[in-house]
Amino acid sequence: MRKAALILAAALVLSGCRAAADLSAIPEATPAEISRVEPLSWWTGMKTSLQLMVQGTGISGYDVRIEGGSGVSVLGVKKADSPDFLFVDVNIRPGAFAGTYHLVFSDGERSFKVPYLLRERREGSAERKSFSTEDLIYLIMPDRFASSDQTNDTGYSKLAGPYDDGSGREWTVPPTPDRVDRNDPVARHGGDLQGMMDHLDYVVDLGATAVWNTPLLLDNQARESYHGYACADYYHIDPRFGDNELYRTWVGKAHEKGVKVIMDVVTNHCGTAHWWMDNLPFRDWIHQGDEYMQMNALFSVYMDPHAALVDRERQESGWFVPSMPDMNLDNPFVLKYFQQWAIWWIEYADLDGLRVDTYPYNEPGPMAEWCKAVRREYPGINIVGECWDQSIPQVAYWQTGHPNKNGFDSHLPSIMDFPLRDAMIVALTEDEVFWSEGMTRIYTVLAQDFAYTDLDHMMTFFANHDHPRTGDILRADPARMKLAMALLATLRGIPQLYYGDEMMFLERPGYHHDGSKRIDFPGGWKGDEANLFTAEGRARAGKTSEADYSTAEDLHDYAARLFQWRKGCDAVHHGKTLHFLSRRNYGARNVTDNTYSFFRYTDRDTVFVYVNNTFEPRGLDWRHYNEFVNGPARGTDVLTGKPVTLDDGLEIAPKSALIVEF
Repeated sequence: MRKAALILAAALVLSGCRAAADLSAIPEATPAEISRVEPLSWWTGMKTSLQLMVQGTGISGYDVRIEGGSGVSVLGVKKADSPDFLFVDVNIRPGAFAGTYHLVFSDGERSFKVPYLLRERREGSAERKSFSTEDLIYLIMPDRFASSDQTNDTGYSKLAGPYDDGSGREWTVPPTPDRVDRNDPVARHGGDLQGMMDHLDYVVDLGATAVWNTPLLLDNQARESYHGYACADYYHIDPRFGDNELYRTWVGKAHEKGVKVIMDVVTNHCGTAHWWMDNLPFRDWIHQGDEYMQMNALFSVYMDPHAALVDRERQESGWFVPSMPDMNLDNPFVLKYFQQWAIWWIEYADLDGLRVDTYPYNEPGPMAEWCKAVRREYPGINIVGECWDQSIPQVAYWQTGHPNKNGFDSHLPSIMDFPLRDAMIVALTEDEVFWSEGMTRIYTVLAQDFAYTDLDHMMTFFANHDHPRTGDILRADPARMKLAMALLATLRGIPQLYYGDEMMFLERPGYHHDGSKRIDFPGGWKGDEANLFTAEGRARAGKTSEADYSTAEDLHDYAARLFQWRKGCDAVHHGKTLHFLSRRNYGARNVTDNTYSFFRYTDRDTVFVYVNNTFEPRGLDWRHYNEFVNGPARGTDVLTGKPVTLDDGLEIAPKSALIVEF
């Protein structure tokens, strides 16, 4: 028996030596022979099966095998419509070793190889936690936040060519035609990853515990590429922001400071400058017809019992805009590509969550499968979808577990609360109010919370990068901005704050489009007139050539006190809500008082919030709340830190919020 084992072992060693010798004799593939292999790398111990998309001239005419270890092999190969693509299903058996393997291609006459890196999975990766009601999410548009490295403004000239993208191979940086011009609101302004890292302390001091940044992947449109939503390469950070390794460093630095990182992903569309647009793997890789078809933004077609098929077809297959081709997730190879892509970035960069752009524009069934795949790999990860609609039933439809009559389940855990956002913004602008206006709007929206499956998975906000600046909507009134922040900090859900709203950033004067709303953060560029990243800069801030920041210090300090307090408030994180609406009699009319009050409470902790959205002081009628607490209550004013007794007659100043923890 021992002799047989020795003979077998010797045979295996000789076989391995011959394989190594045979492999060394095979030349490395040229860029023309193999231009891309995606995903760029993979990991041992993953639940998700691996399907490689290989691009190379005439590659469909080649057989492929994997050399480098007995635990990894080719399960099958599928050809595409284009002869320049192969889809390779890979079997990674349990116990397979991490290391560099080789894909070997042969057509019977010639052979070549390309390395493929299989990494060892990070310990505890599958059990990662995610963002929740305990977090405040700070939304950053990287190009407009801070510029630390001017050498990358025109495309990463510092590297002057290839760099390691995490695959073990090299990626050649493509030309990037959209140049930096801070005088042009839709041009690049030069913000980058290093600038975000340089100002992480600002985010932490504000009280934010998570960052969602708009897309950082390559967007190579010739114009308006700064926002990142027209992706040109799903596996590479735009070189004007940095590179893949710097992105991973950014996530690591954020984690060191207790900040989670949420990646903004776009599965519905790419950009016309995407590399595959010149040579699609399949004819139906994107939605395309004889002529351009614009989407109709009718999310209702999915739950509308009267909807025509032609309207649903336009919703699913129409393009978002002419510069953003619509992906066809009904093609199983496209769906698999996007499932693996999301998982690759989570694993590679150690991400804490995902935000999905334009969620209902995707095909519902395949996107449900996409969510299932990501959460099968990471059961605790949170994914929030942009379901931009004012209708509460239509927003609720997209949250997983909702009892939809058609049986549809999105498997999407979190949704963005657009109805509440609209109610807050309108309520804070209305001064003449009657039955249903003013603060009644917020009450009415929250009264319909029964429509949602899980209130702890609602993202609340009063602005993001697609909205006008809140300061402009609220008529540059600091008092109204404070009310907005008080509501954001205390209402149910996961709060998200748009960069600069804590200091009432206003739209850039003289322009009226998205680019003028996405203004540069003062102090993020050398030579800026004001620096609002520092306490000293905020104290000195006043009027600049383009804006008035004289209230920045007061507003920032208000927000920081509020959100730092929120970090430790269990009643706000996990409490229930009991809300009250006041009415006042004016002769024969009974109208809203334009105040709103509520308790957030657990078995142990309570927070009382009173929002006075009028121009007059209001005396507290504490008897109004005796179903919750009978008699005076002593607590702490969250914003001043001083003790306060909640009782009849306590005065709340005009356009202010009282927040008491007791």
